[in-house]
Amino acid sequence: MREIVMDTETTGFDPESGDRIVEIGCVELYNHMPTGETFHVYINPERSMPEEAFGVHGIGPDLLEPPRPPEPGEVILRDKPVFAKVGQSFVDFIGDAKLVIHNAAFDIKFLNAELKWMGLPPIPWEQAIDTLAIARKKFPGARASLDALCTRFGIDNSNRTLHGALLDSEILAEVYLELIGGRQPDFGLSTSAGQSSGGGAETWRPTARPNPLPSRLTEAEKAAHTAFVDKMGDEALWKKLGL
Repeated sequence: MREIVMDTETTGFDPESGDRIVEIGCVELYNHMPTGETFHVYINPERSMPEEAFGVHGIGPDLLEPPRPPEPGEVILRDKPVFAKVGQSFVDFIGDAKLVIHNAAFDIKFLNAELKWMGLPPIPWEQAIDTLAIARKKFPGARASLDALCTRFGIDNSNRTLHGALLDSEILAEVYLELIGGRQPDFGLSTSAGQSSGGGAETWRPTARPNPLPSRLTEAEKAAHTAFVDKMGDEALWKKLGL
């Protein structure tokens, strides 16, 4: 069973009012286990970035009004592709897999708006699994944000100082598996894909990625990091370790 855990970052709350997607992050699961396959892209929204949205995800300082240069770790968007250039790749990646999303109505609303503007079919609502709804049903009255669920399940989210689609997808994958009963929700009794209960085929296991992913750092980000380290002097740990 193939599932895609995903998240998006946007310029606001309503695509019909002009808000757009600026980041998509996806993590592939097979039989509830991560395969190492991901889909990640930053997107030029072709509009300005509201301060409120920037305060949430820290993406697109170059689209603020007035714009400003990026600080280390911030992502500029003017040189990124528009959704129409990456939409088909996203659709091809997710296929007909179930989409595991925290507050699915929000993300599906934006994705379907973008797909509609491209002339592509919408994602069916029944394709989504809403972890927010699962959490609220499982823990009625309790806080059900992603951070709150990480605390409940003891999942490390210390790197989540700002929202980021790929990082949030990786964290959500762990939360999802806890919500449905842990990393082996069926206690290992289910068969692997294509294996009958009486067959002798080996159980499927995720394999290591044959080639490492290319760096997601832009040249501007590398230059900003180098400048930041240079300010620390020759005793900076980064220089001693050659990073």
